[in-house]
Amino acid sequence: MKHRNSHLLVGYWSRLRKGRAVPDQTDIDPRSIKRMLSHVFILEASNAAHPIYRLAGTSLCERYGSELKGTNFLSHWDGQSRNALAALMRQSLATRQPVCLSSIASTADCGMVELETVLAPVSFGDDGPTRFLGMVQVLSDISALGGRAIAFERLVASHVLSENEPISVRDNPPPPPPPPARMLPSLRSHPRAPHLRLVVSRPSPEALHNEMDDAMLSLIAALDIIAKPTKLAVVAKSV
Repeated sequence: MKHRNSHLLVGYWSRLRKGRAVPDQTDIDPRSIKRMLSHVFILEASNAAHPIYRLAGTSLCERYGSELKGTNFLSHWDGQSRNALAALMRQSLATRQPVCLSSIASTADCGMVELETVLAPVSFGDDGPTRFLGMVQVLSDISALGGRAIAFERLVASHVLSENEPISVRDNPPPPPPPPARMLPSLRSHPRAPHLRLVVSRPSPEALHNEMDDAMLSLIAALDIIAKPTKLAVVAKSV
């Protein structure tokens, strides 16, 4: 799973079980997941080839452009994805394990985003699990949708989730790496520095070794670089 909320939902589902294989829908307290509630849904999947939204959050309905309650979960997926999803839902209900779906969604004019969907099986009454507690999260830049509704979705990958699934958060990307520690300050501050790249010669077959002529020595002296009596490979980068 890549989105933090996906981990939170699966953790909540796991706590609700209290020793059982799956929790019951009546165990779900909306107040416990209120921060994610607008992205949450419940599917009736006793017929996995025709799963129906029983409930759907407001953000989810806006994302797909209509009220989802009572509609087919598979209606906006392509044919190959529908077959795969039906099989995945049957497997999830049979094994009592959540499943994570990675997909690409598109608007009618081809604005595309990456989505992550979690489906966690739940029971409803005395029967075995026939429903799913689910959630959809956008992983990529949502501005690509331009405020338009998702019209089409294709399954890219899926995997069964374990309770100790490692987190790999995409909604908080890591900071960029720091600059190299040994960068020469005089070269970095010089106005022509972006157009030169100095490569220290090494005993490698790719290294290009040239003796420095008087013009090159003058250039290096102008950049306040102390030239050593070794060989340097100087590569000029065109503007």
